[in-house]
Amino acid sequence: MCFVVTKSFLLTCCLPVFLMGMRYYFSRKVILHYLDCALHTDMSDIEQYYMKPPGSCFWVAVLDGNVVGIVAARGNEEDNTVELRRMSVDSNYRGKGIAKALGRKVLEFAMLNNYSSVVLGTTAVKMAAHKLYESLGFKHVGVVEHYALPGMTRSLLERMFFQLRYHRYRLQLREE
Repeated sequence: MCFVVTKSFLLTCCLPVFLMGMRYYFSRKVILHYLDCALHTDMSDIEQYYMKPPGSCFWVAVLDGNVVGIVAARGNEEDNTVELRRMSVDSNYRGKGIAKALGRKVLEFAMLNNYSSVVLGTTAVKMAAHKLYESLGFKHVGVVEHYALPGMTRSLLERMFFQLRYHRYRLQLREE
């Protein structure tokens, strides 16, 4: 269609490269800003945010002296839920059951502390993450289209080249 409109073979060939470059630029910009936000909020003081508040905790998976994964739990007394947060496993150690073990640790923590359910939200695009949550017993309960990460400007160009879906999951441990 580009060639029909412009009659330029060069422009027709360059347009996909330009569009992919813009997608890369905005994806990188948003993700780096999100990581910067995380490193200046809860991840800047893990003890204060996850270890001191009642009903919250933080675990680190260590293998051969190396940190290979993390996960956090943050309790919410109002609705008696605990939120699974910040689950991450080093890409060199994925597929070895580390994420599943971390997830089970949060579930065990929730049961020991009498929470009625565990909730989580994810923007993960890899199906493996979604399958992991489902294998732990979580049920997909909704999706938010065009989700904005903290720090996103929601500018027209950002919305054109970078969009996220926010998936919500819930695991009911007991009835209230």
